[in-house]
Amino acid sequence: MPFEVYRPRGEKQEKAPIVSLSKTSIVLNNVAREKLGTNRIELAYDKDAKTIRIRAVEDGGMEIRKTKVFGKGFFNQFNITRKGKFAAEYDPAERALYVKLF
Repeated sequence: MPFEVYRPRGEKQEKAPIVSLSKTSIVLNNVAREKLGTNRIELAYDKDAKTIRIRAVEDGGMEIRKTKVFGKGFFNQFNITRKGKFAAEYDPAERALYVKLF
């Protein structure tokens, strides 16, 4: 049986980028927004891998308003119905967050 290490609440841990999906919007936590480093993003979806890509762009794309991106059209186009909070993986080479929906 593998051991799990107890970490007291006061001990600092590196915060993870979290992406929350609701019926009509995508919300990025502070860490996710800092990693992207911009207020303009491009959304893409891989149906086979059930993964959303949120990539930083300089021009075009969608604007992050405070912490939120209105994604109802994106969800409808790709028939995404999943809701909740998801940990995101950041790829610095792509300047993108990847959110796995499974």
